[in-house]
Amino acid sequence: MTAVPLHPDVLGTLCGLFRARVAATPEQVAYRQFDEARDAWVSFTWAGVAAEVARWQAALAKEGLVPGDRVAVMLKNCVEWVIFDQAALALGLVTVPLYLDDRPDSAAYILDHADAKLLLVEGRFQHRNLAEIAGSAHSLQRIVSLTAPENGLADWSTRFVVAADWLTAAAGTPVPERHLSADLLASIVYTSGTTGRPKGVMLTHENLLWNAFYASQCADFGPHEVFLSFLPLSHTLERTGGYYLPMLLGAEVAYARSIAQLAQDLQTIHPTVLISVPRIYERVYGRIQDGLEKKGLLARILFKLAVKVGWRRFELEQGRARWHPELLLWPLLDKLVAGKVTEKLGGRLRLAISGGAALTPDIAHVFIGLGVPIIQGYGLTETSPVVCVNRPNANVPSSIGPPMPGVEVRIGDNNELLTRSRCVMRGYWKNEEATRAMIDSKGWLHTGDQTSVDANGHYTIIGRIKDIIVLSNGEKVPPTEMESAIQLDPLFEQVMVVGEGRPYLAALIVLNEEHWQAFAANLHVDPLNPEALRDPRVMKALTRHVAHQLKHFPGYAQIRRLYPELKPWTLEDGLLTPTLKVRRDRVLERYRAAVEAMYADFPRG
Repeated sequence: MTAVPLHPDVLGTLCGLFRARVAATPEQVAYRQFDEARDAWVSFTWAGVAAEVARWQAALAKEGLVPGDRVAVMLKNCVEWVIFDQAALALGLVTVPLYLDDRPDSAAYILDHADAKLLLVEGRFQHRNLAEIAGSAHSLQRIVSLTAPENGLADWSTRFVVAADWLTAAAGTPVPERHLSADLLASIVYTSGTTGRPKGVMLTHENLLWNAFYASQCADFGPHEVFLSFLPLSHTLERTGGYYLPMLLGAEVAYARSIAQLAQDLQTIHPTVLISVPRIYERVYGRIQDGLEKKGLLARILFKLAVKVGWRRFELEQGRARWHPELLLWPLLDKLVAGKVTEKLGGRLRLAISGGAALTPDIAHVFIGLGVPIIQGYGLTETSPVVCVNRPNANVPSSIGPPMPGVEVRIGDNNELLTRSRCVMRGYWKNEEATRAMIDSKGWLHTGDQTSVDANGHYTIIGRIKDIIVLSNGEKVPPTEMESAIQLDPLFEQVMVVGEGRPYLAALIVLNEEHWQAFAANLHVDPLNPEALRDPRVMKALTRHVAHQLKHFPGYAQIRRLYPELKPWTLEDGLLTPTLKVRRDRVLERYRAAVEAMYADFPRG
């Protein structure tokens, strides 16, 4: 099998990319996913996927949709997501991705705001909430479901249809030939909305295609790569990096069954490329730490030594260190420690890409030391998304790396990272004011992130302009960095630092229930007693734990008061976004009384 070079100038559009890939490698396996009915993994060739795309195009054409119409997709990662997207794109339609587990009111807002004409849903979850999801979407003409409802949907009889019936009824429908240009709108992707309503990011075929192409030049990718896809396709990092990029390469994509089954799927699929947000690596790190606590002193010593020697080996490979006699220990340490970790990730991982949020340097240090090739990057939905990324042979894990080829970056006022490229969005849907605030007259997109750059051109995010907490004494504190540091302690599941305009910092904290049990027992308090969380002994011990995690921060960046809880912040209660970021404004609103109580001794003013 020979890799066929595909270039955006020749391809033109995302559907041009798909057609070229099918023509180049029709019988090659494109996708794998688990079929529950067969209880087995099934494969799809490029030619097979193309045949399905043609069927879906006919069904969409029968709906009378015209170029520019918006069609929404609310599926888990699966080959049908790709088929629907490609069928829509080839007809000049605009795909609006929704998170599978998004709150019904949030999905309803997006459908209505985007004036979506058609919605493709997964099954049970959407069926239960269909009235709320689709009820206020006035432009919605058709709801297609991959699965049949269990109890019927009489109220939706005129608009609701099962995909199999819908596709069969459309067989033979003529599909109009559409001549599409690269600057045509391809997708409206709604941002997470950590503050206020989500905004619809307008991305063109050119934006997404060129971002995938630039990314393909940042590592030695090949057509034999196997991507394991589990980050939602509604997240632009996964869509560009785990869908359009593999299509460009001719690589295979396997769809993980679920996060809960990810460990098993890694062992089955043996991926060479993994794309994830830091939270996944943090969870694996937490499990490793839990396991070490249960082992003897020798195991913990060997683990630390493996990380130390492995990191020395990494620095040598990067050309930043000299050979050291300790490196002679690596074959043994790899067999006893590191190899066991890499085997759990499938055994042949060549690249583990982390993006979507900052990866804590300590976690990167541990994984890289154990031989897991983590590469951190940076981007925004508004930039399709990747702006900067480390390269395997020039990897500074604490940085976001240099810009991708074809992407311009500069540092503006207040150390703000600015970027300009073919990947920058057209603007926000129905929101010209927000567009003007984001992109200046010279085409520079203002990220809102503060950055620094080293002598080798590696950029590092040092803060967020709007997320900086300014204490009443004028000291400025980056809360997200502190929260990441605190969460390295497995006792703390979720953290939000507060203190804007206050004399000191405080924190709202959700404890890990399993670790809380042991923590409380050590303090001789009853973990099942709701009042135990307010016990002075507990508060004092928790404060010590937090202080230990923040020992490298300045003196003014310390937590003086805590409000611990056991109930997690979830997507369902509106405190997290679909990408699991904390909605700071909603958390503050929910815990307003608790926050005020933490500052009762020092009232405002």
